[in-house]
Amino acid sequence: MQGSYLGPSCDDDDVAKRLEAARAKFEILMIGITAQALADGKAIGWIQGRMAFGPRALGRRSFLGDARSPEMQKHLNLKVKCRETFRPFAPSVLREDVSDWFDIDSDSPHMLIVSDVKEDHRRQMTDKENALFGIDKLNVQRSDIPAVTHVDYSARIQTVHAEIHPQYHALITKFKELTGCPIVVNTNFNLRGEPIVCTPKDAFRCFMGTDTELLVIGNVILHKTCRTPPLNKTTTKPSSLINPYPNRKKHSAKWITTGYLCVLLPNVNFTTDNSLKNYKYWLIPLGCLRKAKLYCPTRNTE
Repeated sequence: MQGSYLGPSCDDDDVAKRLEAARAKFEILMIGITAQALADGKAIGWIQGRMAFGPRALGRRSFLGDARSPEMQKHLNLKVKCRETFRPFAPSVLREDVSDWFDIDSDSPHMLIVSDVKEDHRRQMTDKENALFGIDKLNVQRSDIPAVTHVDYSARIQTVHAEIHPQYHALITKFKELTGCPIVVNTNFNLRGEPIVCTPKDAFRCFMGTDTELLVIGNVILHKTCRTPPLNKTTTKPSSLINPYPNRKKHSAKWITTGYLCVLLPNVNFTTDNSLKNYKYWLIPLGCLRKAKLYCPTRNTE
């Protein structure tokens, strides 16, 4: 058996149909744009083919990032995965390049083998840095790929094979052409305490609730910055969506730092999105909501 990709899949036509139902703006072109976004330091949501069986992110339902970035581990943990900053991430590396970056020259397609980063890609820590402890020591850059290098210079490796995962291999190959590095950060596409996304609908909802700037499903690319928010039928300005019910109970909210805040309201007479079935929602630009409060309307019983 090549790989553990035993779960459901979705084709590009189905993906496009579902995103159109959600009024999402997207484009059909994938490898070049995605690789450039990674090289620019952006976090990417990546959905390709059938889901993988097992506990590891294997490039089918993954968040991806630039392994060279000293800030990527913290960014993915805090603003994407919503968890503690010390949590480690694993590298996906082209099989043909694994021995150039790690002390291993064998297959590890299921991300189950741990190996050290090669000496020529390490950065020797100073005495002052070695004296640090805990998070302070973790934050010290210790290799050319700090986002996936553990404190002991090890990493849990996934080798990416062209014959097993051609799309993922092509993406990392293009990333290597742009940066000289054949490695990306790879972690499961989910938030802390939630299951891994399965369908395009799952991926879109998770994507809109994280500080991820690009979502790639098959050959379809969705840019969060291009999202057009639907408005109330009687509303002409997004700013008027703030405080629509001044006499009802207030609920404070934590604001996402980029994109839009998605407010789901069951059975309320606002803009309808058929893809969300019984739910109706607003997507409100965050610039209109800073220092604001959310108001929770009652359920419509009509």
